[in-house]
Amino acid sequence: MFRERLAASCPELSWEGMLAEPATMAVLTVLFLATVIRSAFGFGEALVAVPLLALVVPVEIAAPVAVLASITIAFIAVLQDWNKIHLRSAGWLVVSSLVGIPLGLAMLRFAPETAVKMALAAVIIAFSSYALRGGIGHGELKGDGLAWAFGFVSGILGGAYGMNGPPLVIYGSLRGWSPQHFRATLQGYFLPASLAGMYGYYVAGLWTPTVTRYYLLALPLVIVGTLVGRAINRRMEARRFLLWVHRGLIATGAVLLVQAVVRLAQG
Repeated sequence: MFRERLAASCPELSWEGMLAEPATMAVLTVLFLATVIRSAFGFGEALVAVPLLALVVPVEIAAPVAVLASITIAFIAVLQDWNKIHLRSAGWLVVSSLVGIPLGLAMLRFAPETAVKMALAAVIIAFSSYALRGGIGHGELKGDGLAWAFGFVSGILGGAYGMNGPPLVIYGSLRGWSPQHFRATLQGYFLPASLAGMYGYYVAGLWTPTVTRYYLLALPLVIVGTLVGRAINRRMEARRFLLWVHRGLIATGAVLLVQAVVRLAQG
């Protein structure tokens, strides 16, 4: 039954034809790895999914497949741990992010991408390096008063470059959330944000039958990866968790810096 539904949804590619493609196993492996990372830490799949998927499939396929996986991860996480979501924080982050997205789209048109990415990389790396050296204490922000600012910046960066994660992760770090609250609250943000992003891909004509086929093939692994990541998250001590969060942020900054340097080298 499952195979027949897949064939009906994507008539231009047979089940056997898709499985025979060398790219398929790579796509499934990348999505499983990205899912475990995202489910365990609440973010970070952007470092793995789209860059690696783009090595084996076109970006216009890689990006929407990754977003569909993101929606699935966030949906499962919200169902599992809805009682651990800081609803007030998530609400402020989502609403202010929606306000920032149009500015991000404008920045995409007018601001030099290389300069923006280099500046963002410098801020992220400096912040997390300082935190790893003990400069940031547990719970620097005691309330949600600044949530709108972090959400607004997240919306700008998301609208411009699809990099809405770092401001949210920095905010959660400053709030001193436990690993469980950190993961759940970020998924409370990413679920509506990813749904909005997928709608944008649909309007742009990028949600194709091939995207659907890759997603359905990967769905069992995405579900398993989400459960594995949650198990890892629940076993992590808070301080160790934050160490990994800041290491992930530094890796994000490094990726941005490399992208900016490559763009400069290409002229």
